[in-house]
Parts: sequence; C-alpha cells; structure tokens
Amino acid sequence: MKVLTANRLSDGIAVWYANGGWAETVGNAELAHDKAGEDRLEAIGAAAAANNEVLDVNLIDVTVVNGVVEPVRLREKIRAAGPTIRTDVGKQAGPQAARAA
Repeated sequence: MKVLTANRLSDGIAVWYANGGWAETVGNAELAHDKAGEDRLEAIGAAAAANNEVLDVNLIDVTVVNGVVEPVRLREKIRAAGPTIRTDVGKQAGPQAARAA
C-alpha cells in the first residue's frame, strides 16, 4: 500500500493526501492499493505541485496497524512524528502523536 506525501509550500510542513485535501497527519491518508490508485494519487500530487500548494511530492510505502496508516521507512516515520530533538514541540507534542522508531 502507498500514500501520497509532500511538503506544504506555505510553511514546509509535511502533509499527506487525505479526504480530498492535505492533512498534517498520516493516520487517515488515502491508500493506493494498486497501480491505478497510485497513478490517481500521483496525478493529484502533480496538480497540487503545479498549483504551488505542495512540493517534494512522493508516494511512500505504508502499513495499516489497528486501522491507522503508518509509514514503513524510518525517514517517513520521522516526517510523520516531527523533529527528533524535542518531543515537547511539533507534531509529537499533540494528543495523538506519532512516534518514530
């Protein structure tokens, strides 16, 4: 399975395509289960990049754990969780914080 990720152009925050827009958390990202789904997400990402909404658009591998989407690679886990130097700021300070491995 794959999801679409990027960085929001206005502030650089890592975002994931979910529910027809860009979410700041990966947990509910829209899943691509096959090549057709991947192609659809890539087209959405290309259009958003062309409209100067996001940059560094990529499909990444994910798994679903207890109904929640989680990145597979460490780099993507860190992007989902936020900065690794302080856990009291950024996404990891939120009530449903993701934790990098």
